[in-house]
Amino acid sequence: MSDASQAPLRRANGHGHLRDIVYGAIDGSVTTFAIVAGVAGAGLSPFVILALGFANVLADGFSMAAGNYSGTKAELDDLNRLRRLETARLARDPEGTRAELRGILAAKGLSDGILDRAADEIAGDPPQALALILDGSYGLSSVDPHPMKAALATFAAFLVAGMVPLLPFLLSFPSAFEVATLLTLTTFFAIGAYKSRWSLSPWWRSGLETLLIGGVAAGIAYAVGSLFSL
Repeated sequence: MSDASQAPLRRANGHGHLRDIVYGAIDGSVTTFAIVAGVAGAGLSPFVILALGFANVLADGFSMAAGNYSGTKAELDDLNRLRRLETARLARDPEGTRAELRGILAAKGLSDGILDRAADEIAGDPPQALALILDGSYGLSSVDPHPMKAALATFAAFLVAGMVPLLPFLLSFPSAFEVATLLTLTTFFAIGAYKSRWSLSPWWRSGLETLLIGGVAAGIAYAVGSLFSL
């Protein structure tokens, strides 16, 4: 088998973190810029913007990472629980398991003699039977999620994207808020364009979609902050 044909299999042998990265990056951009926009709209000093912005990047980023860790850990615990239950059932009720496998394979389009032979072959291989049952009956992948890796991916993405709206204030740019707005909107678009690599949408459409979502959130934050302008 050639290297090109093996590459998709190598990529599939693991649990990707695209969702964690995109989720963290979008939330980091939105929440930090929401603070920047709200404080700027209220007419407060750049020092206050930096203080609240850094607090958000660290505290909210850690909170998101911890939440993602807990959620992914719960997903892993449930997967292990179902594995244990189905492994015990494979040993206790082989005929019932074979009937379930036959039903799953029939739903995938197999029929007649091929269906029976496939069910017999898979039933004779417990790891493969378990993987098919987890997928066909529970909609679960046989690949373990990694809670710590998911948390770190979320936190890193949140940290990088969340720092973008703060850079103009940190570097004392003239018209810092306007520069922060432009950089943040560019970040929204870049996140969406990056996300399009794993979707059917063209890069520009995915970018504009994310830009629209982030722009609405930023606009709401600025409008609310303006209500309290000094």
